[in-house]
Parts: sequence; structure tokens; C-alpha cells
Amino acid sequence: MNREKETLIAKTKAAGVVGAGGAGFPTHVKLNAQVETVIVNGAECEPLLAVDVQLMERQAEELAEALAHVVEALGAEAGVVAVKGKHKAAAARLQEAVAERNKLRLKLLGDYYPAGDEQILVYDVTGRTVPEGGIPLAVDAVVLNVETLLNVGAALRDQPVTHTSITVAGAVREPVTLSVPVGTPIAAALDLAGGPATASYRVIEGGPMTGELMAQEEVEAGRAVCKKTTTGIVVLPADHWLIRQYNVGLDVILQRAQSACCQCRLCTDLCPRYLMGHDIFPHLALNAVNHGHAANTSAITQAYLCSDCGVCELYACPVELSPRRVYRALKEELGKRGLQNPHRRKAKARDGWVGRHIPVAHLITRLGLDEYNIPASWSEVEFSPRQVAIPLKQHVGVPAEPLVKAGHRVEAGQVIAVPPPDKLGAAVHASISGRVQEVTKMEIIIVGE
Repeated sequence: MNREKETLIAKTKAAGVVGAGGAGFPTHVKLNAQVETVIVNGAECEPLLAVDVQLMERQAEELAEALAHVVEALGAEAGVVAVKGKHKAAAARLQEAVAERNKLRLKLLGDYYPAGDEQILVYDVTGRTVPEGGIPLAVDAVVLNVETLLNVGAALRDQPVTHTSITVAGAVREPVTLSVPVGTPIAAALDLAGGPATASYRVIEGGPMTGELMAQEEVEAGRAVCKKTTTGIVVLPADHWLIRQYNVGLDVILQRAQSACCQCRLCTDLCPRYLMGHDIFPHLALNAVNHGHAANTSAITQAYLCSDCGVCELYACPVELSPRRVYRALKEELGKRGLQNPHRRKAKARDGWVGRHIPVAHLITRLGLDEYNIPASWSEVEFSPRQVAIPLKQHVGVPAEPLVKAGHRVEAGQVIAVPPPDKLGAAVHASISGRVQEVTKMEIIIVGE
């Protein structure tokens, strides 16, 4: 390993950088690779969210500088920033920034969902299809989210991850995008957007298609907080169609499937991973579950190929069934039984892929979000909450172990928890200066001064 890569990995690890736009995979592990192409995922195809496009427009030079450093450290031939062509201002700024660096280039994407799925992005940029059950590394590529790469650049300047950029949108009075300290209560973030515009509301952390419906009591009590991976907070009326879909229990989903699934296969024909050539057939999985054909191992283990994009559940099915939720349950059960993913076949994108792109404008209408499709402009407000609750697990791997105790005074940026030696995880840093009020198995609570 060359010294440049060693330094990159060490500083990224020390800064606690994780994938900011997904599950939070520790970035220092991802960077321990040698690839042909480094791709910056600026697709941001989730409706209503506006974090990445605004970061790209505001910090194009910093992004290009960090990308150039990663490209050199990983011995890559090219670094590609992928952004939707409709974001003309961001694309123009990026084009200026990459033009000065001969290994970097811009890739303009169409406005479809889910262009930000990393396997689809790899195909759009390189023309290579990631194998079933594989990752971009299998085709000599690595993908980094926009904010993740900016955090890598900050790590090279010895600045740890203390803040996350979020869009607060939906049924709020003033949709906004801004940076907040990690551990900020979601209730406080809602206040920064003028508060909910309806008395009875629910909150989705993340985007409408792939986000998580938060427990209302946790939000109102201030226990639900922004993590390193939080990019969006979407507020919707409690009786909105999308909220009702999120609230449907698995037992009801299975009952509906048994009575209403006509095997039309729209869920399969529009499944992005199926269109990438993977052997995933959601309609067959529903059929196997509906009729007790658990012996059809292939139909069941296909669950491991599901990317959880939500297309089958929230767009494709004409009778509002949810193969995605069935796949989630199957993956959980397969995991309990210790069954590994047997699907490892090389794939080739199917011919119908381009013709089955889902226009984001159409998706917004399908989700009933037209009235909330309002620009969430960037706010320069430097917000510092009175108290933060910083989770010890904001990443793939094991929780970080606390280095501080109740009563300790900490400074913003100070490391307060680290993963056990030789375990997959990420360091955690104080996001505000103050005093540690409490340390639990789940979080460190800091009260600001």
C-alpha cells in the first residue's frame, strides 16, 4: 500500500467518516481498494430531497479536490461525478471544477428513479453490470456519496464528522436544507423549517421511497435524532396515502397478496435489479409465499437481491401490494436460519432497461407529493441545539465504545467513542461543546454550554 493511500485511510478512519447517503458503511474500509473508476453519486433521485445537489453547487471545488486525491491514492484511471442533467447550476460549477483535473469528468444522468442506486449508477457510468450479490468493486469501481466525499476531504484536513446536511421537506411551513450537529433532535430540525404545517403529522427519516417511518412519540419527546446518515426529514399528514402504506402490517400485506395478486408481473418488469439482469422475480416470490411453496428455494432466496428501492410497493403494483416488505421478512428469516445468499451469477442488463426508467415527476405524482414539491433552499443558519444525543451505532458494524463518562467536559470534534480493535465500525465525535450528561449502551448525551 502506498503512503498516500495509508494516510487517506488512516485520516478517514480517525474522522469517523461513513457513507452519508445510505447504511453508513465505514468509508475507510471502502477506500482500501484499487479500482479503475471512482464514482461520486450525485444522482439524488429521492423525491423532495435536495442535499447533494446543493452541496455540489456550493462546494464543487472542494468536491473535485477530494475526488482527485482519492483517485490518485487508489490508483484509479478516472474519477466521475454523476449528476442529473436537470441540475444545470450544479453541473456548470462541477464542469468548471473537473475541467482543471485531467483524470476527472462529469456524467450527466437522466431524471429517473432510482438513478442513485449504486449498481445502476455503475452501469450508467461504466457500462458494466455488477454481478448478483456483488458490489461495485467487482467491476473495478467504488462509489462515494457527495457528502461522504466532502467528509473525506475534511478528514484530510484533520476535521472529523460532527455535522450532517439534511433537507426538511413535506408538510412544513418553510422547506429548508441546512447543516446540523449530529445528534440534533428531529423535533428541533422541524422547528428550523417553521414546524409542521398540520396538527396531525408523521415523520419519515430519509426519502419517501426508502426512508424509515419514525415513532411519533420518539419524535415528540426529542428522542429521535439526526445521525451521520440522515439526509432528509419528510413530514406528511398522518392520513396521507404514503403514511398509510408505511403503517400496513406484514400480516395484512400477506392477506392482501393472497387475495389480490393476479401475477401481472408489473413488480418484476419494473424492478431495477431485474432490469440489471439479476434473477429476481418479485411476482414469483409473492406466489411462493401465497401458496406455501417455501420449498421453491430460488423464489425465496431472491430476497437477497432486493435493493429495497420501493418501486414494486409504491409505484408498480396496481393494487398496492408490497413484495418489498415480503422480501424484508424473508431476508430476516433467512438470516436467522444462517442461510447465505446463493445468487452470485454474472449479469447483463436486460434490453428493456432504458424504456422502463421511472420519471421522477411521474413518481412524485404517484406518491401524492405534488403539493410538497417545493424547493428547499440552503440556509446559512449555524444551529447549535441545547442538547444532542449521539448514537454509538450510526454505521454498519459494531457500536462504538464510549471514551467519556457522565460529567466529563468535551469539545466539539473530540473523539468520544471508538469501535473495538479489529472490529468493523466507526469513531464517534462530539458534535457540540459541553458536558456529558449521560452515557448509555445506545448513546452519549451532551448538554451544551
